[in-house]
Amino acid sequence: MARSTARSDIRLRPARPGEEAALSALCLRSKGHWGYDAAFMDAVAPFLRVTGEAIRKGHATVAESAGGRVLGVCQIDPDGHGGSLDLLFIEPDAIGTGAGRALFEHAKAQLRALGLPVMTILSDPYAEPAYLHMGARRVEMRASDVFKGRELPWLEVDL
Repeated sequence: MARSTARSDIRLRPARPGEEAALSALCLRSKGHWGYDAAFMDAVAPFLRVTGEAIRKGHATVAESAGGRVLGVCQIDPDGHGGSLDLLFIEPDAIGTGAGRALFEHAKAQLRALGLPVMTILSDPYAEPAYLHMGARRVEMRASDVFKGRELPWLEVDL
């Protein structure tokens, strides 16, 4: 059942089996919004997948409009680095609507309910300002697993 968020036109619901491909495509559209070239997108695509396992475990959440349009998705990993926000992506035309904040707060609540004290995020540099605005703090820069010489912000949020 859809759950209302602070904005009445955005609802959160668990991702459903069979949505993996569509939600992973959303992740790629969102990442591509920042102007990355095709070679970059091909290299990161394997890391931007909503998994069937995350869906089965209840670790993937969808934000949708009251009319049922998917606006964004997030995926957590309670076993990753104490508790990580693995994915949070918003349809490019829905950036700024509150869908990202709703998913972010939901991910925090899920990890907090599991007894974890911190949510970690290996952030895209373009997404870091949004995470900082929502209360994350930069801990350090970490080397990318995909691109030699590229560093990514490592963020934490107290739960």
